[in-house]
Amino acid sequence: MRALAAVLERTGGPVDVTEVQLADPQVGEVLVRLHASGVCHSDLNAVDGTSETRCPAVLGHEGAGVVEAVGPGVQLRVGTHVALSWMPSCGRCEECVRGLTHLCRVAWTAMGHGGLLDGSPRLSRNGSPVYHYSFLSTFAEAAVVPETSCVPIPTSVPFDVAALVGCAVSTGVGAVWRTAEVRPGDRVAIFGCGGVGLSAVLGARSVGAAPIVAVDVSADKLRTATELGASAVVPWAGTPEATARAVKDASGGGVDYAIEATGREEAMQAAFLSTRPRGAAVLIGISRPDAVLALPAVQIPRAERRILGSAYGSVSPHRDFAAILALHADGRLPLERLITHRLPLRSAAQALDLVRQGIPVRAVLDLDAHAA
Repeated sequence: MRALAAVLERTGGPVDVTEVQLADPQVGEVLVRLHASGVCHSDLNAVDGTSETRCPAVLGHEGAGVVEAVGPGVQLRVGTHVALSWMPSCGRCEECVRGLTHLCRVAWTAMGHGGLLDGSPRLSRNGSPVYHYSFLSTFAEAAVVPETSCVPIPTSVPFDVAALVGCAVSTGVGAVWRTAEVRPGDRVAIFGCGGVGLSAVLGARSVGAAPIVAVDVSADKLRTATELGASAVVPWAGTPEATARAVKDASGGGVDYAIEATGREEAMQAAFLSTRPRGAAVLIGISRPDAVLALPAVQIPRAERRILGSAYGSVSPHRDFAAILALHADGRLPLERLITHRLPLRSAAQALDLVRQGIPVRAVLDLDAHAA
């Protein structure tokens, strides 16, 4: 079938909406008619080269829609509403067997090829291959994806909310629930109040963390963090040390978990320095490949301070998407409040520019609107 899609022609190049050809789904794959796609900073990393991406590529890795066709061996039925996960775990590698499906070795290795799990793409244009981004390529009217990337959702769930659960929300909420395993009464600080960081604020609030301290350079984002459940805010104070002191003052002596969602070394340092004894800095943000984190080593053994990496919030999509959406349905995770900008597919490049400027909390492409 033919579909309109936003294609990154080359690293650092333009993102153009053009027609691509979608091959039929193969064994273990499905065709999803997409209704919404989130626009994530990781998509911008593909554009500017922070994350090496095979081009030309259809960007996007936060999507939701309806199954329209299935390949051989697929159990999903046509008509099923799904949220998409960019981590289609194999279930057989060492990490999957250990229960760490978000670290699936097969999926992480295959992701760099620009194809699906067999290494080949289902996208083409004028007879030449176009590559997938994180197995999904949701900046498009439709996508062929692995069946294991599809998480069935109730038909009552809005597609835009379901799309965000596919990455930003799960990454932020999961860092609180799964990586840190925050308990009621734990002190938490969130460094960086974009879509992922604010999802962490919502996740911390949902489990009864207190206090919840939000840190950012933007007064507007700190205001939003307060509206979503932060009990205190700390503007960036210019240095990691000064900011950490302000967080300690706001939290009564330091936090149990400092969740860093920017990928900047100085924010990671501030997060670590803001913890109290036995506290942990939980690092979510994607750094430059050459970034190096310098920390006062003496504080690690003497105060048992820790550093925890968090990939995809340590979530299991088929378990945790449902838990997140259940709390959304109950009003305990008001995820729709993260969406500040809605644009049609034809404005994908504009949406990426907005993200580059740090303007949206979360931008969503409405794929029901005409793209041309």
